[in-house]
This record gives sequence, C-alpha cells and structure tokens, in this order.
Amino acid sequence: MPSAPTLGQQTNGHHNHNHQTNGQNSSPNHMMSNDDCGIREVWAHNLLMEFKEIRKIVLKYPFVAMDTEFPGVVARPIGEFRSNSDYQYQLLRCNVDLLKIIQLGLTFLDAKGDTPTGPYSTWQFNFKFNLSEDMFAQDSIDLLTNSGIQFKKHEEEGIDPYDFAELLMSSGIILCDNVRWLSFHSGYDFGYLLKILTDQNLPSQESQFFELLRIYFPVIYDVKYLMKSCKNLKGGLQEVADQLELERKGPQHQAGSDSLLTGVAFFKMREMFFEDNIDDAKYCGHLYGLGTAFVVNGNYDENNSSNAITPTTTTTNTPAPNATPSDYK
Repeated sequence: MPSAPTLGQQTNGHHNHNHQTNGQNSSPNHMMSNDDCGIREVWAHNLLMEFKEIRKIVLKYPFVAMDTEFPGVVARPIGEFRSNSDYQYQLLRCNVDLLKIIQLGLTFLDAKGDTPTGPYSTWQFNFKFNLSEDMFAQDSIDLLTNSGIQFKKHEEEGIDPYDFAELLMSSGIILCDNVRWLSFHSGYDFGYLLKILTDQNLPSQESQFFELLRIYFPVIYDVKYLMKSCKNLKGGLQEVADQLELERKGPQHQAGSDSLLTGVAFFKMREMFFEDNIDDAKYCGHLYGLGTAFVVNGNYDENNSSNAITPTTTTTNTPAPNATPSDYK
C-alpha cells in the first residue's frame, strides 16, 4: 500500500494537455475572440444566467465534451505502489488535492455531432484563482498566460467552486444516464470535477474514485482511450485534430476551445473508425492512463482483463515513474 502522498519537489508539469506547444494555431481564427467562435465566457456575475441556458440546451444536446485547465503538477507521491497505474492515480490524487482548477470548458452536441443553433456551442467557466496565494507550477502559468488566460480577472471576477458545484448538481448534465461525456485523457479533468462536486479530497483508492465517477458521470468516452483502436492515430489533442483534418475554433490551451475540439474529434473518429457505433462494453467509462475500469452496467473489472488498461514501463505511451501528465497527454 502506498504511503500518503506528500509534497515533493516541484515538477515542471504543464497543465493537463500536452497539445503542441511550439507555435501558435495555424488557423487564422486564433486571432478571433472566444465570443466570435461561439464560446461563452462565464464569470461569477453571469454564472446563474448561463446555467439556466445550459439546463435547456442539454435536453436537445446531451453529448457534453469537457476539458479543464489547471496549474500544472507540483507534487509526487512517495512509497510503495502496486503498479505503474496505481502510481499514476496517486500522482493525480495528490496534485488535485493540492491545487485549484482554473478553467472548465463544456461543449454541447447532439447525437449527430451538431452543436446548438444559437450563438454559443461552448461555455468556458473561469474560476477564482490567485497567483499570490494559490499553488502552481511556473511553466504551466507561463503557458496559460501566453494562451490568453487573464489571471488578474480570475482573481477578481472568478467563479467560486462551491457556487458552481451547487448549480452543476441541479443542471441536468451530471447524475444522468442519458448524458454522454466526451473527454481527452481526462483523469485529471474528472479528478478536479469530483473534488468540486464532493467538496472533499479524492479517495485514497483508485477503485473508490471510479465508483464516484460512475455516480456523477455514468457515461464517459475518453477520446485518447478510443485511439487505442484507431490505426495510425496518435499524439495529443491538437496532433489528433490535425490528423483528422479538423479546424480549431478559439485559442489553444483554453478549456472552451479544447472542449469543442474534443467533441468534434470524437464524432469524426466515431464515423471514420467505429462505423458510427461505439461498443459501450469495451469503451465506456475507461479513462486513458488509469488502471481500474468499469462498464456501463457497473460491473467492475478488477482483474485487468483485455478491456482494462494495463500500463507497463516498456510501452512508449507509459510515462516513467517520475513523469508528469504533460509527458503523456
């Protein structure tokens, strides 16, 4: 059993995505504002109003693509670990427990992959974050600042996570079997959401984490996990989008744009590689990079069957024990 995760040496971890970081978007629309791209900025002052809109939209657009931005990786767990997968969960747990979410992006799509006909497809929630009080990894903050994150505004106008959790609980987008969550290498993304929703630190055991996940988010498709079955598809979200010939809308390394690209990538992959039909028993509820898996009927796969993720130190996409999320996302 691992000892309790402790604060270790600060690691140079980016935020949760290893999208391409060298260079800007090739698309001219990276110069456009989020609003021009159909991305609604949400701060404390308009939180209530935007949730009213979301409660209506999810009824017709029940596929919810999600992404977060957070301040990197600052700690590593120490002790004995049953497996590399167990290490990865403990690494996630100690960092999510210590750090605060900065942004959450939610994009709504229908069963065909179409976004709402109104002005917005995507809501970008900007949380309270104070660079002089809250922990962070410097390189992650530099990357996010260069990507247009306004930290002064987050400090002054950011959303209180507990206000957000209260509205999310009654939004109709969590705790619902008919809502399908789309994500990309999303252990950390869901870790931050579960921490906010439960107002508690993450469970000490990975199996307990997945039990909570199944309650709040019964149906999840992790695009990075789906890629295991897609010939020649590899890399981070931007690289995958380039291979699928998808155009990004909005600025890279912001949660709204990344969630929109994740949603569009899911539907393009479903069409190209899965004949528009994804086998839930094989793919639903699996998060790339974490070892425990569950299927839609709630039966746990504790024995690491062929459907479960079994990382080893010999495969190219398994990080070394001291790696950070940016090394493999």
